[in-house]
Amino acid sequence: MEKNRHLLKKTVSFFINKFFILTVAFIVWLLFFDSNNIMNRLRYRDKLKELKKEKHFYLDEIRHDSILTRKLLNDSLELEKFAREKYMMKKDKEDIFMVLDSTADRHR
Repeated sequence: MEKNRHLLKKTVSFFINKFFILTVAFIVWLLFFDSNNIMNRLRYRDKLKELKKEKHFYLDEIRHDSILTRKLLNDSLELEKFAREKYMMKKDKEDIFMVLDSTADRHR
């Protein structure tokens, strides 16, 4: 019985210790009230992941556009094909008919 009372007294004195209370208060402050708290950290982490995906997408687009630019600058047939397909340009005395595939929309 005396041993249990001594152990209880020691445990209570540990939790009442000013250093323990100060440490717990500091940790609680950092986790919830500081400008870099856990919620902000999680939001920043998610935003960073999103920005990395966006960066990867734009780097791929830059690579693709660089390849296309090289092709268009070096090959006049490729330039003509690009102008006709992308901007529907035509030669003089030439008619263009656009055929749209309406079945592609039904299968989606």
